[in-house]
Amino acid sequence: MDIASLVGTVLGLVMLVFGILSNGASIPGYIDTPSVIITLGGSVAGTLASYKLPDFITGLKSASMVFKEQSMDPGAVITKIIDLANVARKEGLLALEEASNDVDDPFLKKGIMLIVDGTDPELVRGILETELTCLEDRHKKIIGFWEKWAELGPAWGMIGTLVGLVNMLNNMDDPSAIGPAMAVALLTTLYGSLVANWICSPFAATLKDNNDREVIVKDVTVEGLLSIQAGENPRVIETKLKSFMAPALRDSIGEGGGGGDE
Repeated sequence: MDIASLVGTVLGLVMLVFGILSNGASIPGYIDTPSVIITLGGSVAGTLASYKLPDFITGLKSASMVFKEQSMDPGAVITKIIDLANVARKEGLLALEEASNDVDDPFLKKGIMLIVDGTDPELVRGILETELTCLEDRHKKIIGFWEKWAELGPAWGMIGTLVGLVNMLNNMDDPSAIGPAMAVALLTTLYGSLVANWICSPFAATLKDNNDREVIVKDVTVEGLLSIQAGENPRVIETKLKSFMAPALRDSIGEGGGGGDE
């Protein structure tokens, strides 16, 4: 469980409720079903119209990924690659096949088997980088889903406000109804802002951060595997791969553990 995302989402709701109640207002006064339908329903409809149905469904399902803790530690990957480099240096590249039995990462394991099979280094790089590119494309599509929804939420909130204002102006005979009608009209703008700034934009930012971290880990893996295949000294490989990490975390590698992300 990603505690930061969960706490941030819950805390945002708490701040909203506190702001409402601290002014003596009531929660029911901020709930209007037609406004919810226009803003939420309209923004969802607009997002659906922007994607194919399978991509739309995948985008919705990705909400669970925001709160899921992702194990993406380049330090741990570097430590594993150094261990594999030592095996290859002492016993040869073919010994990596047996060592791969202890590898859980499918990407790393795939690279190891390519090396064991004697695949040309440029072809190994090409295969792994193609897989990485496809991975990024899938992630960007999901991130784009949330960014599109964040874009449409306020827009549909404004549409709802305009609808409310038109309704209000069409019923100016009763001055006492103008205030409540205006309040209802403004609720759609509030809902649109909440859709964008409480849910969609933070989700997109979290997924983008997860993608960036995973790409770094995959880049470390590619460079490490190619260095092993080239027969480079494990110490040289370690020094090369540490450049992917923040300087403050580099000393933890080689001292019995992999460093975490900054």
